Amino acid sequence: MDERKHPILDVVNTPHQFSYENGIEVTHVEPGLARGVLHAGPNSINPHGMIHGGAIATLADTVAGSCACSRGGNCVTCSTTMEYLRPAYGDLFCEATPKKLGRRLSVIQVEIQNAQCKTVATGTLTFFMEVPKNFER
Repeated sequence: MDERKHPILDVVNTPHQFSYENGIEVTHVEPGLARGVLHAGPNSINPHGMIHGGAIATLADTVAGSCACSRGGNCVTCSTTMEYLRPAYGDLFCEATPKKLGRRLSVIQVEIQNAQCKTVATGTLTFFMEVPKNFER
């Protein structure tokens, strides 16, 4: 992809969007790939001082949805499966890649790492796709 930024970035990285207001920034989108970061703050932690699983799931959903829509169209989440592998502290980094990009359903896998490049969670998310009529895969 060329140096222009993907239009999804202007949508998800906007004030008053749920993910933005919860410290999530999508940093890169190209067809078939998305990356993002959770800028962890005091509202991201659980009572034990670790990053809350819901904050991790929101990061996964936001970045995976950006990946699902990276070739055009809109999507909504159908299902999410997360595997939490170790406690998470500080900023988290997510990469999303497709298992399948389809006309009606897309399946995206995510890996979430901490600043030490240790995987803290993985997941698989399925999205219902609303693809424009003139769109070709």
